[in-house]
Amino acid sequence: MLANLRQALLVPDIRKRIGFVLGAFAVFVLMIHIQIPNVNVRAWQQLLQSGTFYNFLGFLSGGALQRLSVIAMGITPYINASIIMQLMTVVLPQLEEMAKKGGEEGRKQISRYTRWLTILLAVIQATTMSVSMRNSGVFYDTSIWFLLYAIIAMVSGTLFLMWLGEQITDKGIGNGVSLIIFIGIILRYPTYVSQTVQLGQKSGINYFGLFLFIAIALITIISIIFMTQGQRRIPVQQARRVVGRKMFAGRSSYIPFRLNSAGVISIIFAISILLLPQQALSWFHVSGAPPVHAHLGPLTVPSGADIALFLQTYFSPNTFLYNLAYFLLVVVFTFFYTNVVVNTRDISDNLKKSGSFIPGIRPGQPTVDYLNRILLRLTAVSAVYLGLLAVLPSTLQRGLGITTFYLGSTSLLIVVGVALDTMTQIEARLAMRDYKGFIKR
Repeated sequence: MLANLRQALLVPDIRKRIGFVLGAFAVFVLMIHIQIPNVNVRAWQQLLQSGTFYNFLGFLSGGALQRLSVIAMGITPYINASIIMQLMTVVLPQLEEMAKKGGEEGRKQISRYTRWLTILLAVIQATTMSVSMRNSGVFYDTSIWFLLYAIIAMVSGTLFLMWLGEQITDKGIGNGVSLIIFIGIILRYPTYVSQTVQLGQKSGINYFGLFLFIAIALITIISIIFMTQGQRRIPVQQARRVVGRKMFAGRSSYIPFRLNSAGVISIIFAISILLLPQQALSWFHVSGAPPVHAHLGPLTVPSGADIALFLQTYFSPNTFLYNLAYFLLVVVFTFFYTNVVVNTRDISDNLKKSGSFIPGIRPGQPTVDYLNRILLRLTAVSAVYLGLLAVLPSTLQRGLGITTFYLGSTSLLIVVGVALDTMTQIEARLAMRDYKGFIKR
């Protein structure tokens, strides 16, 4: 990998693209330090400490949320919009027809829908966050005009990151949005290292636990690489074809079924559902309210404070019930999303149209049943793996007493996946450059 990277830096075109990506990273870091004015930093830090949902968003934004910059929301609204559009493409026949038969124009139209949905989600998220901040005393200026200014600033920051990601995709190497998330995660690690060093200097630290934590983290990264790159290759035989007076012999190929087709999406779905109720209660300030009950005859309706107390006691991220629900949700969403992105019926129809078949399996419904059985086994393995990956890092950190170094399953999957995808694209560009073809000039 390092040899390919060194060789890529010697190619002017690839070196220019890598330079553009690094320049975009520099712009991203600059935007982190452009803060929204009139902010009570102490009140904002207290709000961050009380909200796990904010910490999750802040981790993906490279610390922009902690600084409350104009890109505080990061690229999250665009990610949510892309996921929703992908799911809607499967649900709505019109979008499915547009994606399959619309060609380049259809894909551009879906991209436009995704951008408009991004704006809508960004406005909703920015409005909710701004109102919560004003009610919590984060803003010195509580007028409606400053609230509108904060909403416009955060929405504009998200749209700028969306544009920057598209520029990276066109003029750089790799997927621009994924690389923005990648650099946002990487930027947080120096802070964790400095916090760990400062804690060791002040009160001491369990170095054995820290070394064990690093070793397990490296093993986890290796397993993620295996799961990301692993695939089941289903052999495919193409029948002989007669074109005019010529007969073409059949060819052998394969269908690659990825071991982890869901990627990181199932974990993002699960953690969003788990953190949303607690964050919604904190937005309405019910966590510190006195327990007031509504009496309806013999029934007693629990108040918001009672619900918040229950969630904090039995459903906080450190409890067994939370981790069990987290594991089960990841497993369920892994099966769901895999069935969305892998359509075995379409694969069977495409094989039949091209005159190909799986050896020993009849075309049509038997092929669909065979592919579904293989997909079920692969998904079962990946679902259990992702579920364990989701709950083990936090459990490991608490067991070893490592409180200053956050190592989330989502961040590990994103960092490893984006790094592998970028290196694959660099290798593909090198292969295209070195390929000379059959005609010599």
